[in-house]
Amino acid sequence: MTTTAPDVAAEHVPIDPAILYFGTPVVLLSSLNPDGSTNLMPMSSVFWLGRRAVLGIGARSQTATNLRAHGELVMNLASTAMTHHVDRLALTTGRRDVSPWKASAGYVYAPDKFATAGLTARESGTVAPRRVAESPVHLEAVVRAIHPLGSGPEGPPAAPSQLAVEAEVTRVWIDPALRLAGHANRVDPDRWRPLIMSFQQFYGLGERLRPSRLATIDEEHYRR
Repeated sequence: MTTTAPDVAAEHVPIDPAILYFGTPVVLLSSLNPDGSTNLMPMSSVFWLGRRAVLGIGARSQTATNLRAHGELVMNLASTAMTHHVDRLALTTGRRDVSPWKASAGYVYAPDKFATAGLTARESGTVAPRRVAESPVHLEAVVRAIHPLGSGPEGPPAAPSQLAVEAEVTRVWIDPALRLAGHANRVDPDRWRPLIMSFQQFYGLGERLRPSRLATIDEEHYRR
């Protein structure tokens, strides 16, 4: 079958968007509160390289405070079936002292994020923060580095407004229904349907478009 190249736009135009969220997976990030309970933060600034993840979080968030004090976390990957749970966590914060910026945007303090979202806590295997039972994928991890990024409305000019957190995955849990048939340690991409956040709106994946030449490399080739 032959394919034709897509039409080339006659002209692009410059714009200045306030956010550049062109579509990333939604994660419910578990971290340990000072009282030993687990905080949940919905976020979508995340990507993975090998066994490490890089997460972008607000520098004044409760999650940032928790990760500085106790560098363990769980990345609970949300599926499209979890959209209503994730949405119930929107505009909530684990900090009692809600910042002026968040207060003006409508955020409120929520001490028990699991109850707020209608989710179930489950013990982890290698870290202290608890997992989200309803999530099909849990990635337990430990913080390896925290890098400050930029400055913004929630702090003085010299203070970072965001943090890039580098975390090493220590254990992966998946719903057995996601396991690729015939393979003990692979995920079936046709069964995994992550929740995607694009410009503050919820989306899901469509069907596979075509075979990928990159997929001719066996996944075990990447194991180090």
